[in-house]
Amino acid sequence: MDPPSPMKPRKNRYRIETKSISYCVPNAPSRQAAILKNVTCNAPPGQLVAIVGPSGAGKTTLLSILAGAIHPCNVSGDILVNGSPMEVSRFRRISGHVTQDDALFPLLTPEESLLYSARLRLKATKSEAANRVNELIEELGLSHVAGSTISGGNGGISGGERRRVSIGVDMVHDPAVLLLDEPTSGLDSVSALQIIKMLKCMALSQGKTIVLTIHQPGYRILELIDQIILICDGMVRHQGSIGSMESRLVELGHVIPTHVNVLEFAMDTMSGSKIFELEENVGKKHETQISRQADHDQVLYANSHVGEVLILSERFFKNVLRTRQLFVARMVQSILAGIGLGTIFLNVMNIQARLGFFAFSLTFLLSSTTEGLPVYLQEKRILQRETSRGAYRVSSYVIANALVFLPFLLAGALLYTVPVYWLVGLRTELDRFLYFSLVVWMVMLMANSFVACFSAIVPNFIMGNSVIAGLMGSFFLFSGYFISKDNIPKYWIFMHYLSLFKYPFESFVLNEYGGEKGRRECLEMEPSGCVITGGTFVKQYGLKETQRWSNIWIMLGFIVGYRVLCFVFLWFKCKKMRR
Repeated sequence: MDPPSPMKPRKNRYRIETKSISYCVPNAPSRQAAILKNVTCNAPPGQLVAIVGPSGAGKTTLLSILAGAIHPCNVSGDILVNGSPMEVSRFRRISGHVTQDDALFPLLTPEESLLYSARLRLKATKSEAANRVNELIEELGLSHVAGSTISGGNGGISGGERRRVSIGVDMVHDPAVLLLDEPTSGLDSVSALQIIKMLKCMALSQGKTIVLTIHQPGYRILELIDQIILICDGMVRHQGSIGSMESRLVELGHVIPTHVNVLEFAMDTMSGSKIFELEENVGKKHETQISRQADHDQVLYANSHVGEVLILSERFFKNVLRTRQLFVARMVQSILAGIGLGTIFLNVMNIQARLGFFAFSLTFLLSSTTEGLPVYLQEKRILQRETSRGAYRVSSYVIANALVFLPFLLAGALLYTVPVYWLVGLRTELDRFLYFSLVVWMVMLMANSFVACFSAIVPNFIMGNSVIAGLMGSFFLFSGYFISKDNIPKYWIFMHYLSLFKYPFESFVLNEYGGEKGRRECLEMEPSGCVITGGTFVKQYGLKETQRWSNIWIMLGFIVGYRVLCFVFLWFKCKKMRR
């Protein structure tokens, strides 16, 4: 990989320091919950600083504190930026925090991923954002894979290249401080070395403050690191160059075997002792807190609400189109289901058969929308990451997500209704067909909003699928089709009114048997004459003609209501993550 293109050293440089900080797991009952104990360290600009130590030593926690991801008001001790207490909202604007897992859209290219991140985080025009992305692609050495998809399948990019994209996403705003959690994790030695060389070059040429955690660096990587912060059991045992660590070991009488990594030897030697503890750490423990009251943590967004919605809609629409299992499969499924059901219920006149058709149509439409659950769960991880960086508002994401599915589900609704409506032989008036199509579209939107709402709560696909399937089954049971409203116990009657099945089913019945023509239609004939007409059947169900449109408004209320709940749940989760 070619080294990053040289850039002018930045005017504003930042030195991060901690002075006697300690951190415990919130609400933990015992002292064993202390993750960091009396930690003092610093990260100067223009140097590559690595936090190293065994698993569970507190490396990621210390990095999160330095990044402001764990708010200073939850930490005892001082966290300083250029000698002043850290202001989290301001620090997040001048820093980038790359976590261990790569939260990227697999069907976007590196260029698209960086461009959307730039458009969301920079107060710049589209062309200015594109110029910044081109510079960054060159700097990260991604020019040869800029147009390849990120997914690891055929034509995808390698693990090292994917890691560089993750780093780039947090570098689009040219942060003065870059903090990375295990940037070499899961990479081969060559890719890991390339990543560290790239970071070293950035620190030297641009004066960035770069801090990373690393578990067990090799010899060539150690040569590139300026300072080591060695941490064990939540305490800093040494900070300085690898050379100073070796000298300290020799002074203490240790003999380092030939061809043995000095850092590995130090980690083995220090277990059970504090021989490398910094001089500053030996003094009196600092118990004060810099601020028990959180700062306002005000986030300054680069775009307006409308701008965010447009950018997020474009990105989400592109993801949906490229997700063949979601887009193509859903369109094919709608066509096949429409033709299949239409041929099964071909020109049926029996009232029970038609009610069965309405019921089965709703069962299919409501239960087939859970395929969007994996997409929502994947987006939730990325949403939490991006909103914690102040890229956009949660409300913009919810609105954009809902808008993108409007045309997508409308296409699915029409592909289903066009064949099935005429094959079954329902009423031939154009307004009745359009109303039937509208109800099918509303049902799809209701189910989609329902899945989006619960995807904000559940942790994984298995639990989400179980919860959604269980609730959908309850909606069918209490709809009034299987058991009449009068026979439902009073303590369960609320489920009847919450049922997503009830209102569209009633709308189908009113659309077919309502109106002047529907009321006169004979549904059951005996030798003595017509026994049941459309009008008498509608009355038996306790329906009124006015419910034909009031049910549409109720379904619209469900759609909006579930989206609002989705926003509340996501906002709470994202707010909790920021705090």
